[in-house]
Amino acid sequence: MITFKNILPLAILGFFISACSTIFPQTEDELPEYTEPRYNTEEPIQLSVNKINIVSEFTPTFTRPHVEHLFPVSIEKSAKLWAQDRLKAADYSSRKVAEVVIKDAGVTEEIEKGDNQIFNNDRIRYRANLIITIRITDLDNMSQASTNVEAWRELAIPADTDIAEKEQYWHGMVNKLFDEFNIKMSDNIYKSLNMYVINKPITPTYY
Repeated sequence: MITFKNILPLAILGFFISACSTIFPQTEDELPEYTEPRYNTEEPIQLSVNKINIVSEFTPTFTRPHVEHLFPVSIEKSAKLWAQDRLKAADYSSRKVAEVVIKDAGVTEEIEKGDNQIFNNDRIRYRANLIITIRITDLDNMSQASTNVEAWRELAIPADTDIAEKEQYWHGMVNKLFDEFNIKMSDNIYKSLNMYVINKPITPTYY
């Protein structure tokens, strides 16, 4: 027979655990999860090459003013994902090879002192740089063609902005950087590497 003396402590304990979970929420579960920008919903640019190599020549220093390692998403990783999403090797019988070379994927910060000494109106200016070269080499006739894009984005926010809000700004900064880069590099490929593109865009004819 179970008495009320045995049930009461369990009921109180259960209430205490429930109350603790309410008073102290699991904040880690509530933190936003940021992901690198993806372009896999767009039709990939099919290149008449046997394979596509993605090479990074960027080496982070992990020392200020370089702060790319603090960002919730990596510009270097975003560049690699962009190449995977937007470029496709479509001629496996050829001896042509495409290289996507990431030359810069860094972010620097600079403190801008405000004029007002009473209120804290100092700002931090961030500059994200992205330099990528796409090079196609034809091993049969040892010819080579390439195109290059240098993209950058700047952001200035108050120096006392908390880290959660900073990450939101940084994530938006990276997304805008790659949206602009995607347009520019796609245009460059169709213009400078046109002879290696299989699925050329259909251009309207005007009369």
